[in-house]
Amino acid sequence: MAKKVCSFCGRSEREVSLLISGLNGFICNDCAKAAWDIVQENSHAVGASARAGEDFRLDELPKPQDIKAYLDQYVIGQDDAKRYLAVSVYNHYKRLAQKKDDDGVEIEKSNIIMVGPTGTGKTLLARTIAKMLKVPFTIVDATVLTEAGYVGEDVESILSRLLQVADYDVKAAERGIVFVDEIDKIARKSDNPSITRDVSGEGVQQGLLKLLEGSIVNVPPKGGRKHPDQDYTQVDTHNILFICGGAFEGIERKIAQRLNTHVVGFNSVQHTRHIDKQNLMKYIVPQDLKSFGLIPEIIGRMPVLTYLNPLDRDALQRILREPKNSLVKQQVKLFAMDGIDLEFTDEVLDYIVDKAVEYKLGARGLRSIMETLMMKLQYEAPSTHKRGDKIVVTKDYAEQQLENSVLQEVAEGY
Repeated sequence: MAKKVCSFCGRSEREVSLLISGLNGFICNDCAKAAWDIVQENSHAVGASARAGEDFRLDELPKPQDIKAYLDQYVIGQDDAKRYLAVSVYNHYKRLAQKKDDDGVEIEKSNIIMVGPTGTGKTLLARTIAKMLKVPFTIVDATVLTEAGYVGEDVESILSRLLQVADYDVKAAERGIVFVDEIDKIARKSDNPSITRDVSGEGVQQGLLKLLEGSIVNVPPKGGRKHPDQDYTQVDTHNILFICGGAFEGIERKIAQRLNTHVVGFNSVQHTRHIDKQNLMKYIVPQDLKSFGLIPEIIGRMPVLTYLNPLDRDALQRILREPKNSLVKQQVKLFAMDGIDLEFTDEVLDYIVDKAVEYKLGARGLRSIMETLMMKLQYEAPSTHKRGDKIVVTKDYAEQQLENSVLQEVAEGY
């Protein structure tokens, strides 16, 4: 009988833990693992190459309605913002699929800016849409950006993160999408142009401008600060779509001032009758962004402007229960992993929503309140309850936990 040996490394079955037989040979467990690692590494390279390929098959790509339907599973409301995002992403795909022909028509990219109060879902929309995209996608925070030579990150670090997501495939990164969060934090402090360096304001906007408009940028491949002896990676930003989001705290006053200037004369009563004073954000125009502190060049490079509605009580109720990743489902899942059946009464969920409305923190307020209410149970239940037990969270219990919390003390201080 022939001796059984691995066809790859030549070791016998006595020298390995497992020898798998095939049609005309054998493979040991070590060689099988090495082969798997090689397959995984090459599949990443193939995936990156596919992302970087010149052609997209539009019939295989998600259409705007498909993108919005996917967002609806995770984000409640904000239909206008979802439509703008879906159309912008789909048009980005079409730009990448555009073939060069003789008609001279070249589709330009339309960078988008989303404006809305804190906790309304700007970052959540970006994180959710990243799950279904077929191009590299990254989220960066504008608050860490400063002018070159100061403590902080260069504007080029945005592209460093995109390169990392694309496995350092430059062609793939050059066709990606970047979400710049907290864009309002780099607004200049006054409406007058600065004659000195505004370290984290106008200077950063000027640096960001070259990325938005499309240029070839020298990027430190591993991130960090630039220095003369460093090797750079050149990235062309012409086909990178930028989506920016910010709360723009206080911009409602700018909008109100502008609307009042139009309400003059005999028609004033007719005009004011149609203004929704509870949601002035819906009337936002690029002029308001300029008044807030964004330079006109930046605004001009982001032609698509959309807003997010403030969350009312009904929306907060739905956010608490309905999304695939809702706070209630997360808590139930956490306790289920310990074999404990967790249940919330309708009264306690109404109580959580009432407190979120009181604190005026949007969906983030829901998360803070939920974590405060559940902290004691999360600490005690794994030790004091056995598998199969059921815990029902009531309004009385929630009130007791919140009254004893620092969160309530802070809220009362305001």
